[in-house]
Amino acid sequence: MIIPNTCPPSLYPAIYQINTRIRSNASGELAHLNDFSDAEIDQLAEQGFEWVWLLGVWQTGPAGQHVSRTEASWQKSFRESLPDFVAEDVGGSCFAITHYRVDTRLGGNAALQALRRRFHARGLRLMLDFVPNHTALDHPWVKTNPEFYMRRTAAELASEPQNYIALDASQGEQVFAFGRDPHFSGWPDTLQLDYSNPAVQAAMQAELQEIAKLCDGLRCDMAMLVLPEIFQKTWGQTIDPFWPAALASVRSQFPDFLFLAEVYWDLEWTMQQQGFDYAYDKRLYDRLRDQNAPAVREHLLADLSYQNRLTRFLENHDERRAAATFVPQAAHLAAALISFLAPGMRFFHEGQLEGNRIHTSIHLSRSPKEPTDPSLSKFYQQLLQLLKKEVLRNGQWQLLECAAAWEGNPSCDHYIAYQWQATDGVKVLVVVNYAAHQGQCRVRLPEVKTTAKSINCIDLFDMEKGDMREETISLDLSATDGLFFDLPAWGFCVFQWNDRQE
Repeated sequence: MIIPNTCPPSLYPAIYQINTRIRSNASGELAHLNDFSDAEIDQLAEQGFEWVWLLGVWQTGPAGQHVSRTEASWQKSFRESLPDFVAEDVGGSCFAITHYRVDTRLGGNAALQALRRRFHARGLRLMLDFVPNHTALDHPWVKTNPEFYMRRTAAELASEPQNYIALDASQGEQVFAFGRDPHFSGWPDTLQLDYSNPAVQAAMQAELQEIAKLCDGLRCDMAMLVLPEIFQKTWGQTIDPFWPAALASVRSQFPDFLFLAEVYWDLEWTMQQQGFDYAYDKRLYDRLRDQNAPAVREHLLADLSYQNRLTRFLENHDERRAAATFVPQAAHLAAALISFLAPGMRFFHEGQLEGNRIHTSIHLSRSPKEPTDPSLSKFYQQLLQLLKKEVLRNGQWQLLECAAAWEGNPSCDHYIAYQWQATDGVKVLVVVNYAAHQGQCRVRLPEVKTTAKSINCIDLFDMEKGDMREETISLDLSATDGLFFDLPAWGFCVFQWNDRQE
């Protein structure tokens, strides 16, 4: 049964990622999709999320699990995540897919559709994964269609065993290439699809069309790897573009279907031009992580038509936990405000809201138990409530100029300031001193319609405790050189007012 999506989207939606492979039920076994409680789904809706991304629902096989359990280079990270690690904790990568049907242990396609209906009843939409570049080692195509894969010679296998493998296929043993990107050795639990073969593109397009019947959107893993220029760089072969026709084929059946590209190497704009609705914004993440405020502001100068289609994040299943990366904690709060109060999709990772610090590999079927960080949890819950405001969901965003507070004071270079404006006159001003030292600046507001010399604002956050509050203050508009701010290291202010007040 195909379920129509009737949830009205906002311009800047929030998405929450859940790893289905590490969820356990009361008996300690892998949780069924039916085990999602109404209370859990209700909470996601109440927090303002519009999308839920269920990671790892697809069927995987024993070959991938075996590689994950025996690949020596991966074991260290497993033991870092789980001090009591045992081999049974390794389920295999959820990206080594054998079939695009829901894992039987999760309840199969029927359980997914039942959960999707429960999501839709609460205004939530479902996102799943699509892996275009490769399949599992034990995918049925290895036996039925070995020509779908990048194949090599026995000599190449002997010289580069890290990139190739010999497997039994329909015509005897053949050498296949591991899936890879051009900068690293192959992923030994996957096989590289050969996109120079038109039959591969047709087969993968058909997979997309079937998956689209089960969800409302797809996050496409390493989507840039099948761009013609990247494929040529990696494999030395010319291919036809895949994404424009493939995405159009899905949208011909489901016009509102959403595509999110995992993308790196400054190819975000390219993926948007290929037809993706959103693309990962790794560049903003990197600059925030490096605590480089001037570079952050430079990035935010990009055209709004581009920024609106970026996905902002502070962590995901590939990156280290934000609580362990953005230190001290005051820097974490400041980075969150810059990232999630910028335009674009707001992406939150399971465990981020609780302040988890330990990264869990996608190869593991168990995650460590961590205590909730009360201060971070409180901050994120208040931030999510703030993001439910109409002005931040559908308003107009503008990066503001931060000028020197006085001649010879360069600390304004570490300030980031935004203004949001709604059609009803509501405005939100965000000012962050993204630096490890105190700084001053003057923020020049765009045209203010009121003729009053000052405006009454709601101060939405306590910059030390992360509290949302409804304290009213007055901002002096008489200074022609802008509003003066003197903030401590990682300090921030979030003000709201109505420009129509007199």
